[in-house]
Amino acid sequence: MTQPSGESVMLDALDDETAALVYLAAVLAGGSESQVRAALAQAVGTVRAVWVEELILQTYLFAGFPRALNSAREWRRISGMAAPERDAFAIDDGAERQRKGEATCATVYGRFYDRLRVNIHDLHPALDRWMVEEGYGKVLSRAPLDLARRELCVVAACAIARQDRQLHSHLHGALHAGASEATVTAALQVVSPLLDVEDVRRYHGLWARVLGK
Repeated sequence: MTQPSGESVMLDALDDETAALVYLAAVLAGGSESQVRAALAQAVGTVRAVWVEELILQTYLFAGFPRALNSAREWRRISGMAAPERDAFAIDDGAERQRKGEATCATVYGRFYDRLRVNIHDLHPALDRWMVEEGYGKVLSRAPLDLARRELCVVAACAIARQDRQLHSHLHGALHAGASEATVTAALQVVSPLLDVEDVRRYHGLWARVLGK
Protein backbone atom coordinates (compact mmCIF):
# COMPACT_ATOMS: atom_id res chain seq x y z
CA MET A 1 0.00 0.00 0.00
CA THR A 2 1.32 3.43 -0.87
CA GLN A 3 1.60 6.05 1.86
CA PRO A 4 0.64 9.73 1.71
CA SER A 5 3.51 12.09 1.12
CA GLY A 6 2.57 14.43 3.98
CA GLU A 7 3.92 14.25 7.51
CA SER A 8 3.19 11.00 9.34
CA VAL A 9 3.04 10.93 13.13
CA MET A 10 2.20 8.47 15.87
CA LEU A 11 -0.08 9.82 18.60
CA ASP A 12 0.27 7.72 21.73
CA ALA A 13 -1.72 10.16 23.88
CA LEU A 14 -4.04 13.12 23.39
CA ASP A 15 -2.05 16.23 24.27
CA ASP A 16 -3.83 19.43 25.31
CA GLU A 17 -3.34 21.19 21.98
CA THR A 18 -4.75 18.27 20.00
CA ALA A 19 -7.66 17.92 22.43
CA ALA A 20 -8.52 21.58 21.87
CA LEU A 21 -8.31 21.04 18.10
CA VAL A 22 -10.64 18.02 18.28
CA TYR A 23 -13.15 19.95 20.39
CA LEU A 24 -13.00 22.82 17.89
CA ALA A 25 -13.60 20.37 15.01
CA ALA A 26 -16.84 19.20 16.61
CA VAL A 27 -18.04 22.73 17.32
CA LEU A 28 -17.25 24.01 13.83
CA ALA A 29 -19.15 21.07 12.32
CA GLY A 30 -22.23 21.20 14.53
CA GLY A 31 -22.14 23.86 17.23
CA SER A 32 -24.16 27.04 17.55
CA GLU A 33 -22.76 30.39 16.47
CA SER A 34 -22.00 31.31 20.07
CA GLN A 35 -20.23 27.97 20.61
CA VAL A 36 -18.17 28.53 17.45
CA ARG A 37 -17.10 31.98 18.61
CA ALA A 38 -16.21 30.71 22.08
CA ALA A 39 -14.25 27.72 20.78
CA LEU A 40 -12.31 29.85 18.30
CA ALA A 41 -11.50 32.37 21.03
CA GLN A 42 -10.27 29.53 23.24
CA ALA A 43 -8.11 28.24 20.39
CA VAL A 44 -6.16 31.50 20.14
CA GLY A 45 -2.85 30.91 21.90
CA THR A 46 -3.81 27.28 22.61
CA VAL A 47 -3.78 25.72 19.14
CA ARG A 48 -1.21 26.77 16.56
CA ALA A 49 -2.86 29.01 13.99
CA VAL A 50 -1.95 26.91 10.95
CA TRP A 51 -3.79 23.94 12.47
CA VAL A 52 -6.90 26.03 13.06
CA GLU A 53 -6.83 27.27 9.48
CA GLU A 54 -6.41 23.75 8.09
CA LEU A 55 -9.30 22.56 10.27
CA ILE A 56 -11.52 25.35 8.96
CA LEU A 57 -10.61 24.40 5.39
CA GLN A 58 -11.43 20.72 5.91
CA THR A 59 -14.69 21.57 7.68
CA TYR A 60 -16.34 22.19 4.32
CA LEU A 61 -15.93 18.50 3.46
CA PHE A 62 -17.95 17.37 6.46
CA ALA A 63 -20.22 20.29 7.28
CA GLY A 64 -20.48 22.30 4.06
CA PHE A 65 -19.30 25.67 2.80
CA PRO A 66 -21.65 27.78 4.95
CA ARG A 67 -20.07 26.55 8.19
CA ALA A 68 -16.55 26.76 6.78
CA LEU A 69 -17.12 30.32 5.56
CA ASN A 70 -18.70 31.45 8.83
CA SER A 71 -15.89 29.83 10.80
CA ALA A 72 -13.24 31.51 8.67
CA ARG A 73 -14.95 34.87 9.08
CA GLU A 74 -15.08 34.50 12.87
CA TRP A 75 -11.47 33.28 12.97
CA ARG A 76 -10.22 36.32 11.09
CA ARG A 77 -12.09 38.60 13.47
CA ILE A 78 -11.16 36.82 16.71
CA SER A 79 -7.54 36.02 15.90
CA GLY A 80 -6.81 39.32 14.19
CA MET A 81 -4.86 37.38 11.57
CA ALA A 82 -5.21 38.29 7.91
CA ALA A 83 -5.51 35.59 5.29
CA PRO A 84 -2.24 34.62 3.58
CA GLU A 85 -1.45 36.32 0.28
CA ARG A 86 -1.48 32.92 -1.42
CA ASP A 87 -2.20 29.33 -0.52
CA ALA A 88 1.32 27.96 -0.06
CA PHE A 89 0.05 24.42 0.55
CA ALA A 90 -2.31 24.04 -2.42
CA ILE A 91 -2.15 20.78 -4.35
CA ASP A 92 -3.16 22.10 -7.76
CA ASP A 93 -1.62 19.57 -10.12
CA GLY A 94 -4.29 17.05 -11.07
CA ALA A 95 -1.98 14.05 -11.24
CA GLU A 96 -0.41 14.85 -7.88
CA ARG A 97 -3.83 15.36 -6.32
CA GLN A 98 -4.96 11.97 -7.63
CA ARG A 99 -1.80 10.23 -6.41
CA LYS A 100 -1.90 11.77 -2.96
CA GLY A 101 -5.63 11.23 -2.70
CA GLU A 102 -5.33 7.53 -3.46
CA ALA A 103 -2.47 7.12 -0.99
CA THR A 104 -4.19 9.02 1.83
CA CYS A 105 -7.50 7.26 1.28
CA ALA A 106 -5.74 3.88 1.23
CA THR A 107 -4.07 4.70 4.54
CA VAL A 108 -7.34 5.69 6.18
CA TYR A 109 -9.31 2.66 4.95
CA GLY A 110 -6.56 0.03 5.06
CA ARG A 111 -7.79 -3.38 3.96
CA PHE A 112 -11.23 -1.91 3.24
CA TYR A 113 -9.88 0.49 0.59
CA ASP A 114 -10.54 -1.54 -2.55
CA ARG A 115 -14.07 -2.41 -1.44
CA LEU A 116 -14.71 1.25 -0.59
CA ARG A 117 -13.74 2.37 -4.10
CA VAL A 118 -16.09 -0.19 -5.65
CA ASN A 119 -18.95 0.73 -3.33
CA ILE A 120 -18.63 4.48 -3.90
CA HIS A 121 -18.27 4.01 -7.65
CA ASP A 122 -21.50 2.02 -7.59
CA LEU A 123 -23.22 4.98 -5.93
CA HIS A 124 -21.89 7.30 -8.68
CA PRO A 125 -18.56 7.52 -10.50
CA ALA A 126 -18.43 11.26 -9.80
CA LEU A 127 -18.65 10.65 -6.05
CA ASP A 128 -15.74 8.22 -6.26
CA ARG A 129 -13.62 10.70 -8.20
CA TRP A 130 -14.52 13.62 -5.94
CA MET A 131 -13.86 11.59 -2.81
CA VAL A 132 -10.31 10.77 -3.93
CA GLU A 133 -9.31 13.94 -5.76
CA GLU A 134 -11.22 16.54 -3.75
CA GLY A 135 -11.52 15.04 -0.29
CA TYR A 136 -8.40 12.98 0.20
CA GLY A 137 -6.19 14.64 -2.40
CA LYS A 138 -6.89 18.36 -2.36
CA VAL A 139 -7.86 18.70 1.30
CA LEU A 140 -6.78 15.86 3.60
CA SER A 141 -3.32 15.48 2.03
CA ARG A 142 -2.33 19.09 2.71
CA ALA A 143 0.98 19.27 4.54
CA PRO A 144 0.47 21.57 7.55
CA LEU A 145 -1.65 19.14 9.58
CA ASP A 146 -0.75 15.46 9.93
CA LEU A 147 -3.22 12.75 8.97
CA ALA A 148 -3.64 11.35 12.50
CA ARG A 149 -4.90 14.68 13.83
CA ARG A 150 -7.02 15.23 10.74
CA GLU A 151 -8.71 11.88 11.31
CA LEU A 152 -9.39 12.67 14.97
CA CYS A 153 -11.04 15.87 13.78
CA VAL A 154 -13.09 13.92 11.23
CA VAL A 155 -14.21 11.60 14.04
CA ALA A 156 -15.35 14.65 16.00
CA ALA A 157 -17.21 16.10 13.01
CA CYS A 158 -18.95 12.82 12.22
CA ALA A 159 -19.92 12.33 15.86
CA ILE A 160 -21.60 15.71 16.29
CA ALA A 161 -23.34 15.30 12.91
CA ARG A 162 -24.62 11.86 13.95
CA GLN A 163 -23.15 10.21 10.88
CA ASP A 164 -22.64 6.76 12.35
CA ARG A 165 -21.53 4.97 9.19
CA GLN A 166 -18.82 7.54 8.46
CA LEU A 167 -17.86 7.67 12.15
CA HIS A 168 -17.29 3.93 12.08
CA SER A 169 -14.99 4.29 9.06
CA HIS A 170 -13.00 7.15 10.55
CA LEU A 171 -12.57 5.48 13.93
CA HIS A 172 -10.74 2.82 11.95
CA GLY A 173 -9.07 5.60 9.98
CA ALA A 174 -7.69 7.34 13.08
CA LEU A 175 -6.03 4.09 14.13
CA HIS A 176 -4.67 3.49 10.63
CA ALA A 177 -3.30 7.04 10.51
CA GLY A 178 -1.27 6.63 13.70
CA ALA A 179 -3.52 7.47 16.65
CA SER A 180 -3.40 4.95 19.48
CA GLU A 181 -6.49 3.32 20.97
CA ALA A 182 -6.09 5.49 24.08
CA THR A 183 -5.84 8.63 21.93
CA VAL A 184 -9.05 7.89 20.03
CA THR A 185 -10.85 7.04 23.27
CA ALA A 186 -9.73 10.35 24.75
CA ALA A 187 -10.88 12.20 21.61
CA LEU A 188 -14.35 10.71 21.96
CA GLN A 189 -14.40 11.85 25.57
CA VAL A 190 -13.49 15.40 24.50
CA VAL A 191 -16.51 15.50 22.19
CA SER A 192 -18.92 13.78 24.61
CA PRO A 193 -20.10 16.97 26.41
CA LEU A 194 -21.46 18.22 23.08
CA LEU A 195 -23.52 15.07 22.50
CA ASP A 196 -26.71 13.57 23.87
CA VAL A 197 -26.39 10.76 26.38
CA GLU A 198 -27.79 8.30 23.85
CA ASP A 199 -25.24 9.41 21.24
CA VAL A 200 -22.39 8.90 23.71
CA ARG A 201 -23.64 5.42 24.59
CA ARG A 202 -24.04 4.48 20.93
CA TYR A 203 -20.63 5.80 19.90
CA HIS A 204 -18.80 4.01 22.68
CA GLY A 205 -20.54 0.83 21.58
CA LEU A 206 -19.46 1.52 18.00
CA TRP A 207 -15.89 2.12 19.15
CA ALA A 208 -15.93 -1.16 21.07
CA ARG A 209 -16.98 -2.98 17.90
CA VAL A 210 -14.15 -1.34 15.95
CA LEU A 211 -11.75 -2.67 18.57
CA GLY A 212 -13.38 -6.08 18.51
CA LYS A 213 -14.36 -5.91 22.18
